[in-house]
Amino acid sequence: MEKGGKQRPKRFLGKMANRSFSYLMVLPAVILFTFFAVYPFLEGVKLGFYRWDGLSPMTFIGMENYGNILHDEQYWSAIKNTFLYAAVTTIAKNVLGLTLAMVMMKITRGKGFFRTITYMPVTFSYVVCGILWLWIFNPNFGLLNNFLRLIGADSLIMGWLSDSRIAIYSVMMVDVWRWAGFHMVLYLAGLQAISKDYYEAAEIDGAGFFAKFFKITLPQLNSVIVLNVLMAVTGALVSNYDIVNVMTDGGPHGATEVALTYIYRNAFKFYNMGKASAMSVILFGIALVFGIIQIVSMSRDDNYDN
Repeated sequence: MEKGGKQRPKRFLGKMANRSFSYLMVLPAVILFTFFAVYPFLEGVKLGFYRWDGLSPMTFIGMENYGNILHDEQYWSAIKNTFLYAAVTTIAKNVLGLTLAMVMMKITRGKGFFRTITYMPVTFSYVVCGILWLWIFNPNFGLLNNFLRLIGADSLIMGWLSDSRIAIYSVMMVDVWRWAGFHMVLYLAGLQAISKDYYEAAEIDGAGFFAKFFKITLPQLNSVIVLNVLMAVTGALVSNYDIVNVMTDGGPHGATEVALTYIYRNAFKFYNMGKASAMSVILFGIALVFGIIQIVSMSRDDNYDN
């Protein structure tokens, strides 16, 4: 009894030492996150209550910036474009990603090659993607319009980035092209986790492709679909600045202006730092809602609870 009593404090001290070591290892990351993420965010929230051009002293104005935003038609037009961008790209990325994943499941030869080629655009920066597609979309010598001329479809030739009716959809196309491979990989992992027994039993019952897809594949991919959709939505809300800036800079006539490009314009072209910060807080709040939905949805799913 005495010997066991002496060992208990040693085990306790050992556990405390291990726990302290774990905290010590995490501490640098916490410090960096606080310094480069939390602190700038809090400063941005604070700046939203001030008038500041980046040079002169800041002037506290309370909720005036938020009041001005409520009557800023350009900002809400940019928000509308942002939601449109998020909706279209989310649907397209997921439909294309799932389709590619299903095709990859059927490929028996060269599977690694095709997966690599499909995923490769994800490794490109938005600047590289933008420059590449600026050449493809060029109305005079671009690959797309030249291809349409070659097949005699001259009526379809247009200014893909200069026509305000279709410019934003052209930018969306580039975004979808870049990220489809990423979503394909997630769907591929989900498809590989589905037991073949389900499909074999369905075939015995005479189920066709669509019956198996809607009765087996989609229900089994529920958690993966939720993850993909919410990642695509949040990404479209807060990560579409680069591609829009490189390809159109919000033009023509504001047709592709999204929230991030308008915020940047207010901060670094109009030098209205306070208003830009307030607009950023509103956008952050919108993205936060989708982030919370993602966490709640994942926590409720059985595949993530285990």
